[in-house]
Amino acid sequence: SLIGKGAIIGAGGVVTLILTPALLALFGFTSGGIAAGSIAAKIMSWLGIVYAGSVFAFLQSIGATGLTWLAGGYVASFGGAIGWMLSAICNQSQNNTTST
Repeated sequence: SLIGKGAIIGAGGVVTLILTPALLALFGFTSGGIAAGSIAAKIMSWLGIVYAGSVFAFLQSIGATGLTWLAGGYVASFGGAIGWMLSAICNQSQNNTTST
């Protein structure tokens, strides 16, 4: 149903918005910078130069200052898109099992 899909999309956005700061800290994007020995430090070492405006710089910015309204909108939109994809996959799977 349309209401069910909307709930899944909304839940995906909210969950992603709530979990993003915690996940970034877990990976090493902290308020004090990149944590030594973390996954983020290994990626930064592999990248060499981190350019302003890159995804890595964006993630570090969120880790350092938290989500701004704009970053929160991006993150929630991404989570909503993932929710929509999962809803579509589950709906397709359900349609395949009921049509046999």
